[in-house]
Formats: sequence, C-alpha cells, structure tokens
Amino acid sequence: MKTIINEIKKELNSLITIPEDKRSRFFKSGKGDYSEHDIFIGVKVPDLRRLAKKYSALDLSDSEKLIQSPINEERQLALYILTNQFKKGDTKIQEKIYEFYLKNLKFINNWNLVDVSAHLILGAYLLNRDKSTLFDLANSENLWKRRISIVATWYFIRNQELDTTIEIAKILLNDNHDLIHKAVGWMLREMGKKDEDKLVIFLEKYAEIMPRTMLRYSIEKFSGETRKKWLLK
Repeated sequence: MKTIINEIKKELNSLITIPEDKRSRFFKSGKGDYSEHDIFIGVKVPDLRRLAKKYSALDLSDSEKLIQSPINEERQLALYILTNQFKKGDTKIQEKIYEFYLKNLKFINNWNLVDVSAHLILGAYLLNRDKSTLFDLANSENLWKRRISIVATWYFIRNQELDTTIEIAKILLNDNHDLIHKAVGWMLREMGKKDEDKLVIFLEKYAEIMPRTMLRYSIEKFSGETRKKWLLK
C-alpha cells in the first residue's frame, strides 16, 4: 500500500541534483568527524523548502518517520515542515511540536538541522517561559544539544531578550569544539546588532579567554580597526 512517506521519499529522490562528490562538501564526514554518521543524497535546500510547503499538513507520526531517518535531507525536510506548522499553529499545536522536538533531539544531529530549527521551535516556545531546558542542554556532553542551546537564543535576540544568550555563552566559553565556538560567536554577533554596548561589555570581560574563532565571529560587524584591537587581546 502506498503511504505518504513513500510518496515523499520518491519525490526527494526525483529532486537529487547535487553530484555525489559534492554532497557533503560543507560537512566533515570522514571517519571520526562530526558528520561521519550522516547520509546525504544530494537535494538542494530550496527544493526541500518547496517540498515542506507541499506537505505542510503532515502529521507528527509521519514527521517522526522522517526525522528518524538516517538520511540528512529527510530529517531536514521534517524540520522545515515542523517549523512551518509551529509558526502557524495555536498554543496547543506549538506545545505538541515543542515536546516532539525534545523527544527527538538525538536525531537533530548536524549543524544544518540545528540551525534551521532550534530558534524557530525551542526559542519561539520558550521566549516567555522558563528557560531551564536550554541551560540543561548547554551543560550536556552532546555536541548537538550544546549547539541547540545557543542557537535557540536567536529567537530571543530577535525579540530584544539578550540575557539568556549571554548566560549560555558564558557556559560554553571553554567548549572544545569548533562548531560551538562558531555558534556562540554567531549569536554574540547577532546580539551586538541589537545592543552593541552589551557585546562590548561581554568582550571586555571575556575576550582574552574566548577561543579565537568565537571572538572572530562575534566581532565581524565591527570596523576593521576595532576588530584588530579585539584580536590583539
């Protein structure tokens, strides 16, 4: 019997356009690398977004089949569908999607998956709620949970709530993974767009101990001379 998941998988296969040797060029997928576990079939992001609109009414049980797939694009498609549903849903639907997201965190296990969803689901849901979940994630031994914790705060930044970003950035200051350095620096940079003084205060206190990549990302919007000053620290 034909199922909607089979239909989606068939459509995904018809949209494969990226050559095999270029499918994982933005990810470290060698043995021992962070993307070693992942399978990329070669579907472009715009095609995934279009497909997400087509299947915008997909129920959570079918989304779960996609998000638990070993194929990166299938998991990413599920997340595009979920973020669209969350944005348009009422409080009850949003709560269900939030709980679904937390239940399936172990499958949100690459930076592209985290970065298209953490702020639009966890961040959006927790904006005016208790944020202890994010602090638990920030203290996790799991790389992707830590990245989720800081990227989720992007939604807060967009809504002028900057303190959570600062507190989670402090927790992750001594993280040993480059993907966390980049994510924290990115969120600090976004925070600086809203309140440059807060970013400067943070840098005055922590620039000397920040990983170089984190610092570079956080000061990208400063003038050339100002960037040099901070890098010299």
